[in-house]
Amino acid sequence: MTWPLAVALSGALLLGGCTGATDGPAGPAMTMGRPGVASPSAPPDPPVATPPRVEAPAPEPARFDRDAAHAVVERLAGGIGPREATSAEYRTAARWVARRLQALGYAVERQRVRVPAGVSWGVRVPAGATQNVVATPPGFRPDQPHRLIGAHLDTVPQAPGAEDNASGVGVLLELARIAAGQPPEVPVVLVAFGGEEPRGPGDALHHFGSQRMVATMPDEQRDALLGMLALDRVGVRAARVPVCHGGLGSDEVREQLVAAARRADVRVRRCENRASDHWSFEKAGVPAARLGSVPYPAYHTRLDLPDVVDPVQLGRTGRIALAWMRSAEERPVP
Repeated sequence: MTWPLAVALSGALLLGGCTGATDGPAGPAMTMGRPGVASPSAPPDPPVATPPRVEAPAPEPARFDRDAAHAVVERLAGGIGPREATSAEYRTAARWVARRLQALGYAVERQRVRVPAGVSWGVRVPAGATQNVVATPPGFRPDQPHRLIGAHLDTVPQAPGAEDNASGVGVLLELARIAAGQPPEVPVVLVAFGGEEPRGPGDALHHFGSQRMVATMPDEQRDALLGMLALDRVGVRAARVPVCHGGLGSDEVREQLVAAARRADVRVRRCENRASDHWSFEKAGVPAARLGSVPYPAYHTRLDLPDVVDPVQLGRTGRIALAWMRSAEERPVP
């Protein structure tokens, strides 16, 4: 072997021992100095822990705002004043109530009601038309179980009607606000009735708006109506809230209201009374009752002004009505 050839072979052997080799183009890399031993792979990433699912807490039930209800009394009795059923002032009040309900998302209908001429608490009143403002919640089906809460919007001609009955309308609109944000399990129809005040003696000349509603209600809707509540004169200070029915036989709604008052921690007294819109429904066989009717000196006079109405009493009445509205008691639909 010639010297140059020996040098070349020696160099090749040295290179083979120091640089490592491959098993062809795709062979595994070898650790320097240890032919045939593969490099260790990196350890796998640890599993990522999935955080436990946290349910959002249920919203707190909305509370009845007695000051908001009293603001309605001030607007109707202090701002608009007497609202005889056929007057321009009544139409102004009805538009205002309808807009309030529409802004809350209700579908609002104004049901036309004819009223005769007559004498309303000593004052002659003309024949003409009034209206019920009827609000139904989104998706309402009249043939499915529901309740109805109403308050009359009209007054006798000489009275601003703070207690009789802006107080009831104030509670009605506050219940509408709460039901719009937190719909009750049993849907509720809300009605501001027209023509409740008398235009003469006897049932035939009283409660025109509610009589009209009952007379035009389809049979399937009347059968699905679980109960009716009238809010009438609900703000005069008293030790107890009157809970009345007409005495026609069914005390179902009255006793539901008594139970609701217990849950709301409000004292009540049971009574019999036919002088409000619940009577129209009770006569038609619908379970019905009334909250309110505390005597007061300004009744049906020009002194029935907002300061007659006590926000504390409004709050008590509102809490009873709210507890009843939120209850899920039902009776079977025939």
